[in-house]
Amino acid sequence: MPKPIKDKYAIAAALQEIGTLLELKGGEYFKARAYKLGSRSIAEVSEDLGKLIKENRLTFVKGIGFALAKQIEQLYTTGESSMLNELRAQMPPGVFELSRVRGLTVKKVEQLQSALGITTVAELKAAAEAGKLREIKGFTAKTEARILEAISGSKEHKEEQRVHIHHALRAAERVLDYLKTSRALIKADIAGELRRWAETVSEVVIVASAKNPKTLIDHFVRFPMVVRTAEESRAHAVVQLSEGFRATLLAVKPEQFAVALLNATGSGSHLGKLEQIAARKGIKLLGLEAGVARLRLADRRATPASKQRGRSLKPLALMKDEAGIYRKLGMQYVPPELREDLGEVEAAQRKKLPEDLVTTADIRGMVHCHTTYSDGKHSIEQMVFAAEALGMKYITITDHSPTAFYAGGVKIDRLQRQWEEIDEVQTRTRIKILKGTESDIVADGSLDYPDWILEQFDVIVASIHARYKMDSTKMTQRIVKAMREPVFKIWGHALGRLIQKRPPFDCDVEKILDVIAESRAAIEINGDPYRLDMAPQWLREARKRKIKFVVSVDAHSTGALHNVKFGIGTARRAGITRREVLNTLPVKAFSKAVRPI
Repeated sequence: MPKPIKDKYAIAAALQEIGTLLELKGGEYFKARAYKLGSRSIAEVSEDLGKLIKENRLTFVKGIGFALAKQIEQLYTTGESSMLNELRAQMPPGVFELSRVRGLTVKKVEQLQSALGITTVAELKAAAEAGKLREIKGFTAKTEARILEAISGSKEHKEEQRVHIHHALRAAERVLDYLKTSRALIKADIAGELRRWAETVSEVVIVASAKNPKTLIDHFVRFPMVVRTAEESRAHAVVQLSEGFRATLLAVKPEQFAVALLNATGSGSHLGKLEQIAARKGIKLLGLEAGVARLRLADRRATPASKQRGRSLKPLALMKDEAGIYRKLGMQYVPPELREDLGEVEAAQRKKLPEDLVTTADIRGMVHCHTTYSDGKHSIEQMVFAAEALGMKYITITDHSPTAFYAGGVKIDRLQRQWEEIDEVQTRTRIKILKGTESDIVADGSLDYPDWILEQFDVIVASIHARYKMDSTKMTQRIVKAMREPVFKIWGHALGRLIQKRPPFDCDVEKILDVIAESRAAIEINGDPYRLDMAPQWLREARKRKIKFVVSVDAHSTGALHNVKFGIGTARRAGITRREVLNTLPVKAFSKAVRPI
């Protein structure tokens, strides 16, 4: 008889399976999506699940409706879900696991089960390697090869499966939360591309320490969100998560944590240079046992310095933290976001790296916030109080201008009502509310709203929302004209990209930056995780011209105020310091800096 499921992650895994099976069944897209969103909500819920159920408050959790609440309660109290049982009965055995193999449909899974009794990926791999699949109608030698390639996760397939930072960070935080339930855990941190705040990552990497690292590995592979364990040793494990991407845990002893974290974070070329520096000092940087020294750094192209010229190198002395390792190499500490081999190693050797990169704690005001006056989900009051609760000193209300009709752009008559509401809310809060707009840069380069209105705002974010396909010359002229407007403006989500969905529009960015450097303008570092615009390479070019920045949230809801961390990650990747970001200033100084006239 099943036992009640009290673990929120196990319940989340069951909801994820329901969502996946509904997808495979077909015709249930919205229902499947609801269960997958519900899975995420339950995995992230901070309140006691039993208490929520007892008090009938499950439906108060975002994404949990009455149908999902019923299944969650069943799982919590009986260990079973009537819907999951029904779906499993309708599907061939093993379909949930086998569906993760690229190219396998429900029909093909049924064929595999009927002909060869295959219900697991391991059985499928063994059958393909033995040449048994080609005996099934519709399967060929090429089919076998493709299946083996999909199972092994070829280099090409890995490159296709880039995971957006927003999803990867959420998954990594779940893994960390789960690891903390192990008494053996001493310390754990995110590593890899995610720690460098890359826009997309190939996998989630976690480094953790324990007196007996194997106990963490054993705990990790039992994480209910794990669909399949691809690799496992005493020091590392690679798993497939139910969300469809990989997670790797590197487990080490406490004294090895700093070196492991360093080697699991930097890009291959950054680490290659560190190894060369270490070798010149007679030090072997990778001083860990073989199972961990690999660190799954498949992107490493540099020859390990420890193997160069046949030299015998001394293992690196145990270090308390990464900063100690860099000091031992005669360098400044290089923050994780900069470890890309873009000149940071040489700068650190010359002690020329900035030591005051902007941090989330430096931000004093939320910039670029939308409300129900345009396409935001929450009222002025709700946005203001949410920002105040986060410790902010000011917030800019910058709803869309009239040209953005599709986003409910605010016409002049409604603008007056909005300002009146802002004044009323201001009487009930200590946080300063700045009246602003996200003014469209229209096709001819003009800013939306007449000049006499623009001059009355406290802040203007100037953005492009239409006609992205203008040729480079016309687009450049359009933006240059806007940036030369005499009012001060912040160039919003500058190049219009949507990560993994829409590329940046074509224009002469350097020419525009030259104009901004001589104009009354700043550049937004947009914190919307699907924008993160401008990209770091252009932010670095802007820095050379001494242009100022604003780290924005582009928030269309109170929850999106947390986008600030993504903006900060992007800013740090470009080496931007606290002094270069306007919204690290107190409210009076910020207001003066961005005032249109």
